[in-house]
Amino acid sequence: MQKIPTVFVRDFSARPAYVTEQPDPRCRWVLDGEGTPTRKYDGACTALDADGRWWARREVKAGGTPPPDYLPLHTDEETGKTVGWEPIEQSGFARWHAEAVAHSDLAPGSEGTFELIGPKVNGNPERSEVHRLVAHDTAERLDVPDRSFAGIRETVLALAAADGCEGIVFHHSDGRKAKIKARDFGPADPF
Repeated sequence: MQKIPTVFVRDFSARPAYVTEQPDPRCRWVLDGEGTPTRKYDGACTALDADGRWWARREVKAGGTPPPDYLPLHTDEETGKTVGWEPIEQSGFARWHAEAVAHSDLAPGSEGTFELIGPKVNGNPERSEVHRLVAHDTAERLDVPDRSFAGIRETVLALAAADGCEGIVFHHSDGRKAKIKARDFGPADPF
């Protein structure tokens, strides 16, 4: 799992580092109208591997000690954070994940990544009444008619205001992804 780049370049000279109107060159395809936009769920990222083992996404800060059995995948050059996986049973979300799995209808061989959402996960911004797993590859498709900075900002902030949507993930047909979250925009935004 490589960290998905943000559609627009961040201003790391400010804290927090909000996005600027400048597109990230790796994500220019989004502004060119390519890719399918889907809902970015606000929960805890989990993965089921081919061996049937569950993992939780975990970031380790620069200089931090990774947890036991941690599988590092990528270190962000700007922040120094390492993204990787830890066994789900070590995660603070283990109890809620077990509840979600028990109530899911996952077919055998359903490996992939999922978002754990529910009442005890991140303050429940998704407003889910029960703990559940949402497969990333079946995320809700969204309409983003205006792919400019202003159009994307307006859509993302309207979705967040309407039902707690964290943001959008754009999926290119060649496998590339790009994301944008409501909190990526500064407080001066009118929404």
